[in-house]
Parts: sequence; structure tokens; C-alpha cells
Amino acid sequence: MEFQKIKLHRSEKNGAAVTQITLDDDYNVPDYRQDIVKVIKERGELRFDEVKAMEGAAWIKGSLVFKVLYRSDKQEGKISCLRGEIPFQERLNMDGLSEYDAVHATGDMEDLTIGVINSRKLNVRAVIVLTASSEKEVDEELTCELSDGSSYEQNIVEKEALKLLVVRRDICRQKSEAVLPSSKPNIREILWQSMQLRNVESRLVEGKIRLSGEILVSILYNDEEEGEHLSWYETTVPLDAQAECGVMEDDCIWQVQMVPLTMELEVKPDYDGEERILVMELALDTHIRIWKEEKIRLLTDLYSLQKEVKPVFRECPLERLLVKNAAKCRMTEQMELKEDKEKVLQICSCEGKVLLERQEIKPDGVLAEGTVEVNILYITPDDHMPVGAVQEIYPFSQLVEIPEMSPQAKVELDASLEQLSAVMLDQEHVEIRAAVRLDLIAFVQEVIQNIEEATESEPDLEMLRNRPGLVGYIAKAGDDLWTIARENHTTIQNIMETNHRKSEVLLAGEKVLIVKQVG
Repeated sequence: MEFQKIKLHRSEKNGAAVTQITLDDDYNVPDYRQDIVKVIKERGELRFDEVKAMEGAAWIKGSLVFKVLYRSDKQEGKISCLRGEIPFQERLNMDGLSEYDAVHATGDMEDLTIGVINSRKLNVRAVIVLTASSEKEVDEELTCELSDGSSYEQNIVEKEALKLLVVRRDICRQKSEAVLPSSKPNIREILWQSMQLRNVESRLVEGKIRLSGEILVSILYNDEEEGEHLSWYETTVPLDAQAECGVMEDDCIWQVQMVPLTMELEVKPDYDGEERILVMELALDTHIRIWKEEKIRLLTDLYSLQKEVKPVFRECPLERLLVKNAAKCRMTEQMELKEDKEKVLQICSCEGKVLLERQEIKPDGVLAEGTVEVNILYITPDDHMPVGAVQEIYPFSQLVEIPEMSPQAKVELDASLEQLSAVMLDQEHVEIRAAVRLDLIAFVQEVIQNIEEATESEPDLEMLRNRPGLVGYIAKAGDDLWTIARENHTTIQNIMETNHRKSEVLLAGEKVLIVKQVG
């Protein structure tokens, strides 16, 4: 007995681990930097230098890169900055992981606090959540039908299934330039810089995933005019990056998850030798998955009138797409400066970060809850402290609707900041407007009984003789002709012909005449 089979490619989790670590270290101010009086603004990002799999564990080695904008003790150059690193390494236990498995690591910084110990020393404390995950690709063999099934009754059904075409991690890079407008003075030293992604969209075009959107760039710098003079500049640069995926088919479903690896900015001279050109280098770690929806034929049961057939089943998962959806959550908040904060004269830049803290399955979708962290850098009217910064955290809640929602749905939700702006109302109040984009993809996994093989034996003739040759049957709710035919040793075709039926759909209360068949 030979079966025709199809292969369904899919991925499954090979393991995952999460740990929280605390970094607490003192950092000495380099000799070429001025003494610290007060920290104005700090920022940190995680860099992973090495991520490797071991037997039963993942090894992560990296560093916390922090930047500090501060008030110095000098009359000239009151505002200064510094950059430092704190290394870390961590082992995460993952059962079932081998040294040849691919493992991926991500990190979230839940808290960063930089305090002044003295004018030449800082205390850096950060709480970091590290996540390591591993996936493997498998080919599931599913039985379609018998190669020669002329003497067998086969129950073949059509089902929708997702076939995984590509799983790929790639690094997308982009190098861009922007020139300072003529109204802005030349750059002597960049004190603070920010690069943020906005309105990022992905498309599948001619075997490539194309990423488009905007890079919001803002800088605070010392210019080349006499005396201490601060200037700032903000602009947007188009994002246009791509990654090879090799899929040329239409009507595919794709999901791209992005994490910025590096966002570097430096200054170079123009043709006149003046420091006016901003050079931006961006590297995005992209996780690309592409599926195609297919209708497949599956053999769910079989029997024979000549022999006793016992199919051997094995449970197999079958995934189908429930929905791919995007929702926006808009926020308008009013930020009020605390009494110990300097007044606002002009806003330089507004940075933001979205943290998705909780998602709850509801009857009509997924309720997403999280926070938006807003950081504003501004110029003050105080000559002794010309730059100020303020940070606030605002909660948000949004229901992402899913038609035909199932409690067993597997939901993946990504949150990103699509828009963020800050408008000065007066010297103590700022209006914050934000739009959070929630990208959702949901799957439903069905466990089917796949026929791996079947055994044959001679029929029990005594039992067949004892069965009635003619049976009158009244259908109950949920009955189908396949089950009735199999239990009464006949075929669906025979029942249809005997009862002059045109439809195989059986309604509750219908009367059916069944004639036993032997051989």
C-alpha cells in the first residue's frame, strides 16, 4: 500500500530563555572631557558582540553603550558630552539547544540611571532584560491519497494551510547624507544626536523585501562662532533599504521584524572645507518570514470492502492565517514641567520609545497595553544652564480587531512609534502628540490526524454474516454519509444510488436505506 505525500515546510520554536541582569559600575570621566556639574540627559543602547549556542545554553556577550549630556564647570563650553561602555556577558539555560543550532538574542533596557559621584566620576546603573530564542525549520510529510486506491474507499478533504517559503535574518544597511542649510552655522562639535525611524513600511517586490519610511535626525552642537554658542538642526532623510529573499511569487504573506543595530552620525567637510555635511549610517537587523496560502488535499480515513484495513495515525500541526492587521493608537497629552526644571525657550528635539507591556486575548481581538516614553531636549532662557531635558511616560491601550477570533490563536504583535511631536504652549507646558502603530499577525493551529501507514488483514467473515443486510437509519445532527457507510460495510456511492440522492449533505431527521455490501 503506497501513499502519495506532500511536504509542508514550517518553523517551530527550538527553545527560548529570558533573564534580567543589573549593571552597576563607576565610570571615570576621560581627561580630555570637562568636569561634570550636572547630568542633563542620558541615553543607553545595547550592542551584542557575540551570541552563540552551547549544549543546553546560549552565551551572550555585549556591552551597554551610554551617552551623557552634562553641564560643566567652565565658563566657556558650559555644555559638554561623553560616551562610555560597560561590558557584560551572560549564560542563558535553554533545554534542548545544541552547539550547532542558530540562536538569536534581543535586549530591552528597562531602566537607566546615571548619577554624579564627583566631578570626575559617574555611577551607571541599568536594568536589562535579555531574551534568547532558537527556531528550526521542519518538513512535515502529509498523506494526500493512495497511489492505487481503486479497491479502497478514501475520505479526502481539502484544507487551507500556510506553507513557509523563507525564514531569513539579514542586516539592511543605508548610508545617507544631509547638508546644513545656509541659515545654520558650521559645526564645531556635536553634543547630542538622535536618529529615529518613522512610518516604516515593508513590501515584497521582485524577490526582495523593500523597507521604506523616514529617518528623523536631530543634532545639538557647538558652532564655530565666537564665544559659546549652541545651535540645533532637525531634518528627515528617506529610508530606502532592501534585503534579498528570493521569493518571486505573488499573493504571499510576509512579516518583517526590525531592530536597529547601529545608527551612527558623523560630520565631514564640504567642498569649501567647512564642517556642514552630516553622514548617517544605519544598520537594521531584519527577521524576514514569508508564507504562501495553499489548498491541500488530505487523506483522513480509508477502508475496504474486501479486507480489514487499519490506518496508523500521527498527530501533525497545520497552520492557517487568521488575519494580518494594523491599528493605530493616537495620543494627545499635556506635559507640565516640574518646579525644579528649567523653563522652555525653544524645543530642540523630541525622542520617543514604545514599550509593549501586555497583550490580552479578547472575544473580538487583542487588547494591547503599553507605554510611550517621551524625551524632550530644549533651550532654556537661563544662561547658566542653557540646555534642559525632560522625560515623561504615558500609557496607551488599543484593541486590535480580529474577525473570527479564536481562543487558540497564536498572536504576534509589534509596536512602533509612527508619529511624535512636541509643541510649546508656554514656558512650562508642552503638548505631546503621538501615534503608535500596532502590527498584528495571527495564526490558527489545527492538529490533524495524519495517516502514516495502514495494515491489512483478512476480513472477519463471521462478523459480516451476522450484520443485517438491510438497515433503515434516521440521521441525527452531525451525521455524515462517510461514517454511516463505513460502519455498515457499504459505500457512499451505494447509499446515494439506493436512496436516489443527489447531495451527500445529510440533515437531521432524514431517513436513509442502507444495503450491506460484501466483496
